[in-house]
Amino acid sequence: QRAKEDVLQKEVRVKILKDNIKMLATKVPSSGQDLATELNVVLENYQLLCNRIRGKCHTLEEVWSCWIELLQYLDLETAWLNNLEERVQMTGNLPDKLDAVNDALESLESVLRHPADNRTQIRELGQTLIDGGILDDIISEKLEAFNARYEELSHLAVSRQITLEQQLQTMRETDHMLQVLQESLGDLDRQLTSYLTDRIDAFQMPQEAQ
Repeated sequence: QRAKEDVLQKEVRVKILKDNIKMLATKVPSSGQDLATELNVVLENYQLLCNRIRGKCHTLEEVWSCWIELLQYLDLETAWLNNLEERVQMTGNLPDKLDAVNDALESLESVLRHPADNRTQIRELGQTLIDGGILDDIISEKLEAFNARYEELSHLAVSRQITLEQQLQTMRETDHMLQVLQESLGDLDRQLTSYLTDRIDAFQMPQEAQ
């Protein structure tokens, strides 16, 4: 912004100088025309310099816009990584109950269903800035830190997801076996009750006959 203001100030000065030279050339003898020509050359070179500075200002504005956009995407993805890390930590000490494990798995899976659009934007914006050779060290450091954390947490979350799925499957199978066992015990109890009832009736009938 300061460079842009500097360019504008210089352009105003160039215009004032040009006007003064023209006014001076009309008042001095013919030799003044030579001086005016030389000064015009100087002013033209000065104008070219201003144009180059303006071009650099435009480039810096584009770089700044790209950098701000990159930081915004990094903030979004960092917030998502924080959420993912929190969900993974919450699965560490779960009660040995099917509902608790199922809820934890669904919660983790909902976070893992995060679209990859933001990461694509981060990669493209970062590469654009690095290719331009502007802030490449800072950007590379930021991207490396982000990518390292993303890879670590993603692998940890997927590993935890697989563990929860296996745990849930085992608990469901155990619940099913217990249900089958309870039904079998219920059938056995009914059979024993029926058998004992028949035996008691058979024992009582001779006594009643006497």
